[in-house]
Amino acid sequence: MKKILFTLLVGALFITQSCINDNEEAVAVPGVQGSITDPNVGGPTQPNQIWIDLSDVDSDNRPKQTVTRRTDWDLAFYSGSSFKVILNSSIMMAAGKVTGTHDFSQVDQSNVTALMSQVQVANFNPSNVAYIDEVKGNFPEGYTAIQEIAANDADNPVYLVNMGKEIYTGTVAAGSVATGGDSRGWKKVQILRAGEGYKVKSADLDGTNYYEVTVAKNTAYNYSFVSLKDKRQLFIQPEKNKWDLCFTVFTNTIDGAGSYIFADFVTHNNVGGVGAYEVLVTSGSGLDAYNNFKLSDIDPAKFTYTDQRTIGASWRNPVGTNGLEVYGDRFYVIKDADGYYFKVKFSRITNLKGERGFPQFEYKPL
Repeated sequence: MKKILFTLLVGALFITQSCINDNEEAVAVPGVQGSITDPNVGGPTQPNQIWIDLSDVDSDNRPKQTVTRRTDWDLAFYSGSSFKVILNSSIMMAAGKVTGTHDFSQVDQSNVTALMSQVQVANFNPSNVAYIDEVKGNFPEGYTAIQEIAANDADNPVYLVNMGKEIYTGTVAAGSVATGGDSRGWKKVQILRAGEGYKVKSADLDGTNYYEVTVAKNTAYNYSFVSLKDKRQLFIQPEKNKWDLCFTVFTNTIDGAGSYIFADFVTHNNVGGVGAYEVLVTSGSGLDAYNNFKLSDIDPAKFTYTDQRTIGASWRNPVGTNGLEVYGDRFYVIKDADGYYFKVKFSRITNLKGERGFPQFEYKPL
């Protein structure tokens, strides 16, 4: 059983409560208490990805936040039995297969020019969904822009990779967001198997900035991460059973319009076994419904493990009649990888100055 620690001080007393694992009998164990949390998204350019573990709290009774910059990584390599690679959707990356050759050295600007106009994000072309990963995040089964890495090297194509956008560095008006700045350029990339891991080759289209690395699978994590631009491996997500929610910019899709970039997005760790569902309050006070919601009210059949977008952007309305607003008629139920349940309700989308990128949520274990 995962140990859940808390240090909520009330006068000279500590408070405990029961927490139930769905595979065990109900027992009294030390438990986190509900709290209000401010994810460190970083303001209207939303430069950070925030990985939150609801059951690991600090001395102020707030859940642990792991903060990484959106541009820190480019590719993530799946640690499970299949050989899948995903793109960094938070910076609008995309990838397209180069036809006509599987020879890395033969790919340059001359044979990808036409492809460059297609391997784009948020250009309102419905066909561009072929160049991004399945937005549900249902990996390893889901579609990836880079096909599953084959055992036979000759079966692995070279890809034209759109490296997406840098973090915007200019001024952003209150209430607005800027999800991307200057272009990060293009790479050619080929990925092979290396035993039980991966071998990555990348370079600029003119062959400069060549980088080759072998990436081992680390089964404690969902993925191993690589920055092609900085030519290094790095840790991004916490261990797969040590995060539940991620606050991030996100490449999603719109029916009939293809891929589109969303700010204020929240995903859950479905690859790591975290489930989530939305409770929509159709009558009465949403706050009262949240406060009164208890363990026995949970409907196990509603948990989603195959779509990381259950929360997504549905918690806020960026074009409300009174401007930006957090929906008061809904909250979310989370089941972590160890079978513990939490309720989550969002309470803020801006700071007191009206600046976007300062979300806040309340949560409590059930």
